[in-house]
Amino acid sequence: MNILNKIQQEKNNHRIISGMMRLTGKGHDEAMNFLDHAYGKGVIWFDHADIYGNGDCERTFGTWLKSRNIQRNNLIIQSKCGIRPGVCYDNSQSYILKSVDDILSRLGCDYLDVFLIHRPDALWEPEEISSAFDKLYDSGKVRTFGVSNFNPVQIEYLQKHTSHKISFNQMQLSLAFAPMISEGLETNTYSQNGLSRAMGILDYCRLHNITIQTWSPLQFGTFNGSFIDNPNYGQLNTKLWEIAQRNNVSKTAIAAAWNLRIDKNVQVISGTTNPEHLDDFLQAPNITLTREEWYSLYTAAGYSLP
Repeated sequence: MNILNKIQQEKNNHRIISGMMRLTGKGHDEAMNFLDHAYGKGVIWFDHADIYGNGDCERTFGTWLKSRNIQRNNLIIQSKCGIRPGVCYDNSQSYILKSVDDILSRLGCDYLDVFLIHRPDALWEPEEISSAFDKLYDSGKVRTFGVSNFNPVQIEYLQKHTSHKISFNQMQLSLAFAPMISEGLETNTYSQNGLSRAMGILDYCRLHNITIQTWSPLQFGTFNGSFIDNPNYGQLNTKLWEIAQRNNVSKTAIAAAWNLRIDKNVQVISGTTNPEHLDDFLQAPNITLTREEWYSLYTAAGYSLP
């Protein structure tokens, strides 16, 4: 079954993706137990990147996959490339093709369900990416394509040169980091939040049926920490607790549900490797915040409505 059709048919089961970045540094047993727990709870979508743990996260996942005899077609596995840490961004054809081969080798798999370009490359040549996509698709190594941290013009430019639909865009989004929301709500104001930092990416993805996979759904800043139980976000935590109590779930579940409420084509990448925290995230697809609840959380996070 085509992955996009599968997502539409079983949408609620695929709205939480388990991110593998923090798998690095885990002991063997702890990593295996977490992956067993995730799969046992119905998680089948796993997000990787070649730089996570310098490849160790993919190796660990590959070890788990082989040892558990799980049918490959029961999982959705995605990975990314394009960042050479401390060196440069590289979206050249040769780098993409080699990276995917290395990713598949570490995972012990024949194909990726989804492959993403991790970040824009100022020196990119979209014709090269298009050629790489063609070769990866024709060889059966990749089934669906997307990007990460791309703005609308960059997606449009790439899409112009490839026949493969750009189906996904990974973007940071949380209650405490929501420029893609605030720029739309505060358009035509003097507010700093109305500045177009995301260049209309939310509505662009809606317009073109591109799924936004939201990363760091509990973070403020880029890697500054979580707003959950953070005293600097007292008003937000009070409101999260209030709504969580009404739904008999955790504050984490409500925070993730806030992301999901934005659009049916929004997914949440849970970066946790704590089984209990993952369970909190898995409650989110069953919660539909009211319009009033959604906006009350937005303003409690410090944003204003003009």
